[in-house]
Amino acid sequence: MSEKIVQLNEEVIKGQLKELVRGSVEETLNGLLEAEAEKLTQAGRHERSEQRQGYRSGHYNRNLMTTAGEVKLHVPRLKGVTFETAIIERYRRRESSVEEALMEMYLAGVSVRRVEDITEALWGCKVSSSTISELNKKAYEHIEQWRNRPLRGGKYPYVYVDGIYLKRNWGGEYENVAILVAIAVNEDGYREVLGAAEGMKEDRESWKEFFQWLGGWKGIKLIVGDKGLGMLEAAGEVFPESRYQRCVVHFYRNVFSTVPRAKIKQVALMLKAIHAQENKGAARKKAEAVAEELRNMKLKEASKKICDSIEETLTYMDFPPEHWQKIRTNNAIERLNREIRRRTRVVGTFPDGHSALMLVCARLRHVAGTQWGGKKYMSMKHIEMQEDEAG
Repeated sequence: MSEKIVQLNEEVIKGQLKELVRGSVEETLNGLLEAEAEKLTQAGRHERSEQRQGYRSGHYNRNLMTTAGEVKLHVPRLKGVTFETAIIERYRRRESSVEEALMEMYLAGVSVRRVEDITEALWGCKVSSSTISELNKKAYEHIEQWRNRPLRGGKYPYVYVDGIYLKRNWGGEYENVAILVAIAVNEDGYREVLGAAEGMKEDRESWKEFFQWLGGWKGIKLIVGDKGLGMLEAAGEVFPESRYQRCVVHFYRNVFSTVPRAKIKQVALMLKAIHAQENKGAARKKAEAVAEELRNMKLKEASKKICDSIEETLTYMDFPPEHWQKIRTNNAIERLNREIRRRTRVVGTFPDGHSALMLVCARLRHVAGTQWGGKKYMSMKHIEMQEDEAG
């Protein structure tokens, strides 16, 4: 007796399983949206309640790409309350990350066929070659909108500035292009990316145009950055009431450039002792003693650098001690720069300065939407207390 052989169509089964998973994801997400709406309005659909905070006004549909496929979200419309769902916010962050990856692939010269395969893995559906250039245009448009967005407003007591140098191909020759970046700590103690712009170099005119283009900055008390005469002159002209803090780490490196390798550790301890003092007066006295000791060690050039420049590294001591650790260096923006360089390294040389700016802004936009921008960086009550005491 012959046995019946059951043949399974693997592709059909895979398709049915994928559709089953996709349907489950769609149902779950829409259920979460309804639950969020009920929580915000403090009432279910058609429910009469004294605690009700808002009213429903139908739904609107929005497609969302997931690894299980495309799902359709039925997002509740509410009256009286703002419906900002975490599901949509996660989608926005994911979308910006995908745009950034697409730009990197395009600028790095990845083949169109390879981009198609990668976009399928990222989005859950394949992007045809005919739409890749259009997607890049849209990505650039989105980034430009973000770059030119109005700032949240309010005051920005602490501003950090820096320039990032990237390579570009100009007429067959390779040259540096500077991307000027500014971030700040706002009056509530949160970090914000203020903006980024292309500058031919870190000269006075480039910085001045950058500061003026941003505009709207208020309440700036301290600008933290490396010592660049162009930036200092531009900041003094555009923000005359602000003060300047030279990055302590960059100052140390400048001093080390005149010190023999064998003595760098010893000199480093001497410099750190200056900034470990409890107030500016004590720091000045310590700096005088260190300068004298360096002269005795036959390190006259290092001694001169301390005598000439130590004062601009001590500005932070006029602000609340609770903030000293975070405002005496440019570390807040240097960490961002390292992340930017890590992502731009895959491209190597950019076709033009605008492409470099777009990829830098894509990374800044992504970071700003993460915990970096949502977590409180410092308590501003200390600066308020200092102002009250001074008044």
